[in-house]
Amino acid sequence: MLRKVTAAEVPSLLRDPVDAPTLEAARAIVDDVRHNGESAMRLYAERFGEVEPRAPLVIGKDTLRAAFEALPTKDKNLLLRVHDRIRKFAEAQRAAMKDIVVELPGGRAGHFVAPVEVAGCYAPGGGFPLPSSVLMTAVTARAAGVRTVIVASPRPLPIVRAAAHVAGADMLLAVGGAHAIAAMAFGAGVPRCDVVVGPGSKWVTAAKQIVSGRVAIDMLAGPSELVVLADDSADPSIIAADLLAQAEHGFDSLPILVTTSADLIDRVNAEIAAQLESLPTRETAIASVGGGYAVLASTLDEAVAVVDGIAPEHLELLMENAASVATRLRHYGGLFVGAGAAEVLGDYGAGPNHTLPTGGTARFTGGLSVFNFLRVRTWMRIDDLSAARELVEDARDLARHELLEGHARSAEKRLVRP
Repeated sequence: MLRKVTAAEVPSLLRDPVDAPTLEAARAIVDDVRHNGESAMRLYAERFGEVEPRAPLVIGKDTLRAAFEALPTKDKNLLLRVHDRIRKFAEAQRAAMKDIVVELPGGRAGHFVAPVEVAGCYAPGGGFPLPSSVLMTAVTARAAGVRTVIVASPRPLPIVRAAAHVAGADMLLAVGGAHAIAAMAFGAGVPRCDVVVGPGSKWVTAAKQIVSGRVAIDMLAGPSELVVLADDSADPSIIAADLLAQAEHGFDSLPILVTTSADLIDRVNAEIAAQLESLPTRETAIASVGGGYAVLASTLDEAVAVVDGIAPEHLELLMENAASVATRLRHYGGLFVGAGAAEVLGDYGAGPNHTLPTGGTARFTGGLSVFNFLRVRTWMRIDDLSAARELVEDARDLARHELLEGHARSAEKRLVRP
């Protein structure tokens, strides 16, 4: 059951995204792939049982299409519907990013918004196949306008290959872990990527941290989290089901209930115990629930402060006045307002992306979106140096305050004599 804690006892989620031993071991793998290329990547892929000796590491578009065409019609339509919802949301985000022009003395300035050229999209393939992550990452890249999209996922099942086809991937790298991230970052066996995104194990997170700076990354994600903020109007069976859905992600997933009702905590714990009896993933969920907790807040204000302090990846509001409480909350990755907006609907393609910040990092970053695949490039032109005289003089004078005479003289070259 969820242990009960007070607001003062809630631990901070902020932590180093990867432990030092994993980071060190991942660095050795990344460096090996960086210097030895595809041969090093194959060595790790075969060592970890991802591919058979001499089997292809990269699956092409024709094979991905064949995987889709071999699916039952029901599954084809499922992937297409989810694709369309993700694409619609991502395209709306892209439309919100527009080129701008601003008038300057004697000229104009502005910015152009343009996609990167090559994106690497990672989808985990450990205990569970995740075609949803293939769609969330690759569809979003395509909506941003990325020219070449690479998906990486170890031991990809037919549904994962089919998802890559539906998402418009150009190829699928059938390996995972740190060596897959390194391959996309440095161009080992696949084109070198400009950005690498997607959730994964601690090895994936470590590798993303290592290659960040050589390529853009979306975030350094850790174990998944869900906070349910609820009052007495909430159905304890729904809360328990939602927390267990989160708990089955992994042994270190974090299910949290925040409420002002001690009775609700007891009823939710009773439901958790009952529902665990028939849950196929109960072993994982039990471990996760054991690490979770229920916060008994004295007031709604205190409950809101607790949630903001946690800054969770996922936040559900199961309350009578959920819409009004939503406006008071400041820190979360994804917000799910009302009992109908189950977090699992976000996981499986309602529209918003399911790749979200964990470990309290929602205080300073958001989830994966088209913005991760876009660059904002600024420009300036001065057509009338007489009208720009004050701007030029300001640049000259500020440069001399900073003792950069070369800068000042460069500006002076643009001064037009009265």
